Amino acid sequence: MSSVDEIKRRIDVVDVIGESVRLQRAGRSFKGLCPFHTEKTPSFIVSPDRQTWHCFGACGTGGDVITFVMKRDGLAFVDALETLARRAGITIERRRPEQTEERNRLVEANEAAALFYHHVLTEAAEAGPARAYLRQRGLDDAILERFQIGFAPLAFEPLITYLRQRGFGDQELLDAGLASLGDHGLYDRFRGRVMFPIHDDRGRAVGFGGRTLPGDDDGEPRRPKYLNTPQTPLFDKSGLLYAFDLAREAIRSEGCAVIVEGYMDAIAAHQSGFANVVASMGTALTEKQVVLLKRVTKNVILALDADTAGSEATLRGVQVVAEAADRESVPVPTWQGIIRQQKTLAADIKVMTLPEGRDPDDVIRSDQALWSELARNAKPVLDHLFNVTVQRARDLPPAERFQLIEAFLPNVVAIPDPSLRAQYLDRLLARAGLAPPDQDELKRALRRASRPASARRPEASAPEAPQPSRPLVRDAREEFCLALLFGYPALRERGSQIQPDLFTLAENRELFLAWLDERDAEALGAALDENLREHLQRALARPMPPFDERQQHEALESCLWGIEQERLRLRKRETVLALADVEERLSPSRLVESIPLEDGAPDDETEPARVLVEDMEAGRLVHARILELKRNAQPGESGE
Repeated sequence: MSSVDEIKRRIDVVDVIGESVRLQRAGRSFKGLCPFHTEKTPSFIVSPDRQTWHCFGACGTGGDVITFVMKRDGLAFVDALETLARRAGITIERRRPEQTEERNRLVEANEAAALFYHHVLTEAAEAGPARAYLRQRGLDDAILERFQIGFAPLAFEPLITYLRQRGFGDQELLDAGLASLGDHGLYDRFRGRVMFPIHDDRGRAVGFGGRTLPGDDDGEPRRPKYLNTPQTPLFDKSGLLYAFDLAREAIRSEGCAVIVEGYMDAIAAHQSGFANVVASMGTALTEKQVVLLKRVTKNVILALDADTAGSEATLRGVQVVAEAADRESVPVPTWQGIIRQQKTLAADIKVMTLPEGRDPDDVIRSDQALWSELARNAKPVLDHLFNVTVQRARDLPPAERFQLIEAFLPNVVAIPDPSLRAQYLDRLLARAGLAPPDQDELKRALRRASRPASARRPEASAPEAPQPSRPLVRDAREEFCLALLFGYPALRERGSQIQPDLFTLAENRELFLAWLDERDAEALGAALDENLREHLQRALARPMPPFDERQQHEALESCLWGIEQERLRLRKRETVLALADVEERLSPSRLVESIPLEDGAPDDETEPARVLVEDMEAGRLVHARILELKRNAQPGESGE
């Protein structure tokens, strides 16, 4: 999750604005006098549901909690973000211009190193054994070129000498993780290894993985088989997926990503035409890696070796995918016939278990049809966790068996369908070998956990549970507008006429302002603050129809019309809610009596009625404007 998202989850816009504006409840919203212009009638509306504010008076502007702090305190986006981050107890990354230049230099050093290693592999006699090894693994010249696979000479300084000649300083080589410092000075970190360049989601070389040739590590226990770039300003292994830059388009088009463990697994898959495969580089999958995938697809298949499918590390990785996936509310009927909302995964997460003793590389190279069949028959993640839990429970003593099954219950609770939930529990109890008393206790625990939070009685001795974080609010129309502008250069002239205030959410407004200054998407990403890059990637990754130029302009105009219509609908809704709130507080006789009959400023008693009269008139005007927009709308316009 980005810093912007995390701040919005933790901070309530009503609390922040309430420190500067005297807010009064108006239906489901709040209203007050606008702090940005002088007015006597409240026209400033704050919506807790949308976590936004809007002035329907002279300002005519609005935004979210970040834009409010920017406007109130006269701050730039990053400064307002830092102010709110301190309030929320969050540390955010802020990069100075010189830091961006330093990172660019490290990228250049890594990319120069990748060219050097690849040249050594293809041309140097010393790399003959490495070429033979790669041929034996079934890799052809085209795939070696595409993945820029290379070889690091066994000598101590060939890469350092090469990069020094190209103007890179020793500190830059250390910072990039390409060199190490020993008793006799700098030496190449990677020596005598097959080299796999690792790229970030933008296709930039940010690090390497190096593998010794078979037999090279015999008798040398201190020489690891695999060696990665250490943690650097560019390289964070937990936040990268090998081959993601090459697999992104295939993942998007096929609607699914397959995650394997090693470099060779991913490379073999791509060479055989399975281009939607990425690798976690030998580690359990992390939440950062899942965030990368979420930008492109909600459907994930984990390809697991049979001998590791039930290991603790693998199960943690499987659980990370499930926990990091987006969730959505679904209506669930209870046994009393009441419909309530339950959060469930908005993703399809499956597990592919490979045949005993075989890894993805072996299966793909020997039997591509089997690989396709295994992918088609991948089991839902819950089924995999269920089977592994049952298998492990059988080998445990009764007390530990009960604890293991009890720890699995939250997975059953998350099933929205009550009948399916009961089926899973029955299967679990039947296969786990628990004694009848333990089975009864588990059923009671499941019933307690399945009840809505409001129906549960807190225990007197239990500490108060922390409040859940606030759900994120996004605006699909604003994001669609940005995707149009980013995706179709022909819209630049029309897009430059759009007012930034069109965008309510601060991150969308900042992306639009950056787009006005930068024509190239890559340059745009480099110019953005680090905290906005995830939002840019989400906009760039949004699938767009193959519009011709006329359709591009029509789509943009329809989107702009939809945003304006939504603003008017919100104004009407807030007015209606305010009217209902005032009518509830004032009886008809009191309402008439409170309307001032003489000229002059109203006192506190007459103010609610005066606001009511003005809101009624505003509501009529807004309603008339909506009707006018609908009459003028083009056939087929949907607002997006």
